Amino acid sequence: MRDGEFRDPQLVPVYDAECPWGPDDDFFLSLVTASLMTGSPVTDPASAGTPPARVLDLGCGTGRLTVALAAAGHPVTGVDPAGPALAAARRRPGADRVTWVEGTSASLPRAAFDVAVLTSHVAQVFVTDDEWARTLADLARALGPGGRLAFDSRDPAARAWKRWNPVDSRRVVRLPDGREVRAWTEVTAVHAGVVDFTHHYAFPGGDARRSSSRLRFRGEAELRASVEAAGFAVERVYGGWARQPVGAGDGELVVVARRLSAPG
Repeated sequence: MRDGEFRDPQLVPVYDAECPWGPDDDFFLSLVTASLMTGSPVTDPASAGTPPARVLDLGCGTGRLTVALAAAGHPVTGVDPAGPALAAARRRPGADRVTWVEGTSASLPRAAFDVAVLTSHVAQVFVTDDEWARTLADLARALGPGGRLAFDSRDPAARAWKRWNPVDSRRVVRLPDGREVRAWTEVTAVHAGVVDFTHHYAFPGGDARRSSSRLRFRGEAELRASVEAAGFAVERVYGGWARQPVGAGDGELVVVARRLSAPG
């Protein structure tokens, strides 16, 4: 199954168990709650007292960060095309504070949000240039004047896919009910910045599942050019969750941008 971690009800809990709250969530939560609504480039998230922001979490998955943003007092909309992932999101404590939408960026209303985030490398799901350009155009339309966009994408210079092999990626995922799922990943193709790979899952009792995915790795220059072409000004590109320079952090490209003007 393609992207089974979000579309297969048996794999959704495995994804949640394997991907708990982390420093990336801290980064995006602090960015939204403390910095993005100041109207100036983001430098230090420690300030407080900013007004609530109308937040869009595009590709929200199972809603880990989405619910936390709502708990911080922001009106939040979580959008994802995967029904099973959204079903899990709706079961989270505090999920009733979020507006959940099963869909894509194409259906976003105009000028309805102050901040849009794409986390957990959702930006890499848009493999072709046309897909990515359409998504950015949709986000520009959905953000109000001066609205902020923030997303993460793995830095291709770090070559993270080299570790996606049956030896280095082998792991055991413990589910809330105590079951242990053995998992590993293998890359099946790498071409022109696109990486195809498959996750393998072995459940107790012999049940085995596979989930295939395809991601696009774009460099900093390519990300900057695409974001600016969509009508944004790039304010910062970080290399990690502690706001390190590119190449000196966690192998990430964390982009923070501001919408310049109303799109046509």
